[in-house]
Amino acid sequence: MQEPTLVYLVRHGQTEWNTQRRFQGHEDSPLTELGVKQASWLGESMRSITIDVIYSSTSPRARRTAEIIGSDRSIPLHTSDGFKEIRLGLWEGMNQDEAKSLHPVQFHHFWNDPEAFQVQDAEAFQDVSERAVARLRQIVEEHAGKAILIVAHTVVVKLLMAYFENRALKDLWNPPYIHPTCLSKIEIRQDGHAILLHGDISHYKEETVEN
Repeated sequence: MQEPTLVYLVRHGQTEWNTQRRFQGHEDSPLTELGVKQASWLGESMRSITIDVIYSSTSPRARRTAEIIGSDRSIPLHTSDGFKEIRLGLWEGMNQDEAKSLHPVQFHHFWNDPEAFQVQDAEAFQDVSERAVARLRQIVEEHAGKAILIVAHTVVVKLLMAYFENRALKDLWNPPYIHPTCLSKIEIRQDGHAILLHGDISHYKEETVEN
């Protein structure tokens, strides 16, 4: 019988724009000093765990997080646009208070009714789900029986976990909260899958502000 495939799913570390409550989307900002620590803590906590391959979003904040986590491993790191954050068009670089003031209805949709969310030049949540899930399934097929680490973003992590949970899009933002570098673990077998961790931050070595 084939060994299970293990997927370790991680959000990137805290960034400068996270601390300013700015929407990042396809734009980027560097990891903060704390964000680097968060990635290092996770890397240390996973040191004894076998990882066969690492994938990350092509966004620098995710790639940098993946590099730190895998810094003491000589294993390949691949990047994929399939795991990029939701493109947010006009909102990219805007902080949440500005977005709420300028687009109150769409701000409400984003957090309470994602299926109805629609901002100029932004992706639909469903489209992000389809591209991320398709890439995930392809990777799992290519690395069957292996341990795969994927570093992505809040919305992508939420959507991939919703896929495994069979969670409705309207309930996307229900707990658990997706903290920076939080770890989810899914075991995939031929007859199904099991979620073993979801949003775990037991690797944190100090209390942090939520971003």
